[in-house]
Amino acid sequence: MLEIFCYIVAAAFAGIGTGLVGLSAATVMVPILIVLCPSFSGETGAYQATAIALASDILGSAVTAATYIKHKNIDLRRGWIMLTCIVSMCTLGSFAAWKAGNAVLGGFTLFLTFCIGIRFLVKPDTQRADTAGRGTRLDWRGVVISLFFGLTIGFGTGFVGTGGGMMMLVVFTVFLGMDLRSAVGTSTFIMTFTALIASISHILIHPAIVLDRWPVLILCIVVATAASLISARFANRVDSHIAGLVTGVILTVMGTVLIVLNYWEQLRTVPYVESTLLCFRDLLLFIVPAALILIILNYTLKIPRPVFRKLLHLVAFSSTAVAMEIAGNWKAASLTLVLFAVIVYPILHLAQSWRGYDQLFVQKKPGEIKRSLMLLFLTDAALAAVCWGLFDLPYIAVTAILMWGTGDGAAGLVGQRFGKHHVALPFADRKKTWEGSGAMMGVSAAVGFVSLLVLTEIPWYLCLLFALVTAVFGAYTELVSRGGDDTLTVPVVNAIVLLALHILCP
Repeated sequence: MLEIFCYIVAAAFAGIGTGLVGLSAATVMVPILIVLCPSFSGETGAYQATAIALASDILGSAVTAATYIKHKNIDLRRGWIMLTCIVSMCTLGSFAAWKAGNAVLGGFTLFLTFCIGIRFLVKPDTQRADTAGRGTRLDWRGVVISLFFGLTIGFGTGFVGTGGGMMMLVVFTVFLGMDLRSAVGTSTFIMTFTALIASISHILIHPAIVLDRWPVLILCIVVATAASLISARFANRVDSHIAGLVTGVILTVMGTVLIVLNYWEQLRTVPYVESTLLCFRDLLLFIVPAALILIILNYTLKIPRPVFRKLLHLVAFSSTAVAMEIAGNWKAASLTLVLFAVIVYPILHLAQSWRGYDQLFVQKKPGEIKRSLMLLFLTDAALAAVCWGLFDLPYIAVTAILMWGTGDGAAGLVGQRFGKHHVALPFADRKKTWEGSGAMMGVSAAVGFVSLLVLTEIPWYLCLLFALVTAVFGAYTELVSRGGDDTLTVPVVNAIVLLALHILCP
């Protein structure tokens, strides 16, 4: 039953990639099948998975191409040479794939998926500025480029089973000057024929693909075709930049997960890899449910926007403290926080194109949420490395973060609702109020006192002293910080003060 679910997921994601940006089904389907499905782990598993992906590409590419043709987004006048060369080389590539074996083919497809995902995140739009007019004849350079890439892509299509979609997309846009939608439409039209020829070649070389795998074959074809049709319609209605980002996020995350799963036994022997990944897993188990609960409550109870913003803020900063608490060592804690920031940043970068993004996250200015989150997790990763790794005092990092997070939340809520008297201290932001600053000082002092009592064996009166002194410095730092820089400045100042007090009052 679990394998059937994996078949459906693999085919669905494969179809989405084909419809959005003309990716071959094999780019997505093969890695999922060989990593998550035990029945494809044998000697010929990757070869069979490639054949099934190619067969799924036939109808998936056909319906995708038909959708792009309907919107007049195809240019065969500039792509016919590529079509001829690629079709002629598919069979030779299929035979070479059979000789290469499962390990070479499987490992190649895993890293190909990851690299293509990174490429789309870095540059979602593939087309160049000086696109050629649709139907323009190829010059002699275009003919040479088409011949060279057509022959090499054709061989690769048969060997890896990629259908050549991504590679054709790059050639059509970067070298032949097509606009992105015409490039996708033309490449998927070509993929319809290359997938047909390559899949037939695979089946003739290894007939067990049909004899033993026909239920999987039919299921994947149906799901991939439906997903291709839906995503192609979506891609023809939205900006190509959004389609590229969606593809990049899906492929990067999926490629990373599959590489980790496939090479888990080797990775776990590398120092701190296993502890970091386990810590990352536990961190997700805290963040994802907490964020989902808040979002559901927001839509059902209509939480005031400033309150909801601070509740999301609470989940974010508390998650960094949770990561340090559950990590077995400072390296695992720091690496987990860095890993989370690196993964979440492109996801938020993509999500901000959605119209409801600013309303959901109560964003004050464009890019604020992703910048603040990146700054928060990287700052806390550095605090874990210094306080825990250098001084062996993890409680300082945790306390500094909790004092800043709760205090900042109190300052925002109280200052917006009750703030009437603006601060006139040197270097202070004149927009901030005494009411908000006082709330930050009181809440952060209380949280710091409790945190020190729980996390350390320091006498209660010293815990109170440490919390009060740190709260004063933290509140003033928040007053002089502008543009959201308090995410960096306040936790760092809190940690420095706590470390100094620890040294002065051992």
